[in-house]
Amino acid sequence: MIALQSKWRYLFMFLGIQLVVMALLSREGYHKRVNYFIRIFRKTDAAPPPLRNRTAPGVLGGDVYANLSHLSKAHGDDVPYCPKTSPLIGGPIHVSFPSGLTLAEVQRKNPLVVRGGRYRPPDCLARHRTAIIIPHRHREHHLKFLLYYLHPFLQRQQLSYGIYIIHQNGNYTFNRAKLMNVGFREAMMEEDWDCLFFHDVDLIPEDDRNLYVCDANPKHAAIAMDKFGYKLPYKMYFGGVSALSPLHYLKMNGFPNNYWGWGGEDDDIGTRVSLAGMYITRPSLKVGRYKMIKHKLDRGNEVNPKRFNMLAKTRATWKLDGMNTVEYEVTSRQHLPLYTNITVNIGTMDGLHPPPQAPPQPAADKPAAGAPAKL
Repeated sequence: MIALQSKWRYLFMFLGIQLVVMALLSREGYHKRVNYFIRIFRKTDAAPPPLRNRTAPGVLGGDVYANLSHLSKAHGDDVPYCPKTSPLIGGPIHVSFPSGLTLAEVQRKNPLVVRGGRYRPPDCLARHRTAIIIPHRHREHHLKFLLYYLHPFLQRQQLSYGIYIIHQNGNYTFNRAKLMNVGFREAMMEEDWDCLFFHDVDLIPEDDRNLYVCDANPKHAAIAMDKFGYKLPYKMYFGGVSALSPLHYLKMNGFPNNYWGWGGEDDDIGTRVSLAGMYITRPSLKVGRYKMIKHKLDRGNEVNPKRFNMLAKTRATWKLDGMNTVEYEVTSRQHLPLYTNITVNIGTMDGLHPPPQAPPQPAADKPAAGAPAKL
């Protein structure tokens, strides 16, 4: 009789445990249920997964430098190729713009970057070589933030890369597309790059799964900017950050040289892609996210009033104006710790060396009012 009561007691205890388990399962979602029971049986002293992008509670995205502290300065002579997918990639990145940031601080946090803004992975042979081309003038404040985020962003992707700042000399109207033509030629003269990223100085990538490597066709990387509500503003938009291989670039004759001032050149470039028999590829909206550093329209980069008339003629002009006609003069080249700075004279609408304007002619002498005219 006593043995029978013990059996019933164990049976009721077993049924009670089953009821508790069923209650827990009914309250939580599938993934939470699985995680709950995994945590019960997981050893408490198990090490956390290595090389993950730690995200602070309540913060969207992690620290862009989180996965880089273990890398060594030493680079062996016989190293394997880097994995096809970098184990350092962490996904979303938290982007903010703290006051007081200096280039010296950026340099301190990127000890493996060498003169000219060059980097290669220290423990493996990079599968891709990417040049970053940044047209620039009077944007030093934006540049330091871009460099702060872009260097570790590229290192996490295990790329061999170089950063080129193409600085327009003088005070004449800014010409972004022509500076990018200059950047292409000057970068390719230094190294046989696989891919070139043409990058606005005020756009910060927010997810390192947005790979800075070229696709089979020209790629538009900045598909989702916070400026546009993280959506593509229109189908043919090709602005902000774009990637082309040298073959792509030459096939479409580079970029136009005649867009002086703000606006129009991105749409011209997008049209050139189509006219050259290619199409635009893009990452997903979730991955191709960028935060823009807010600023006013620069002095010397006023809206181009002729841009719509010029766009209407792209089909007739794209083979006549571009990489095959770009003219410029390099006035200085500096291999700085975080980037290569190339300052160039790109001339004006009237050419690289426009003829000097004739001085105004003095007005003809006129007799004073009331004075007799000479006979």
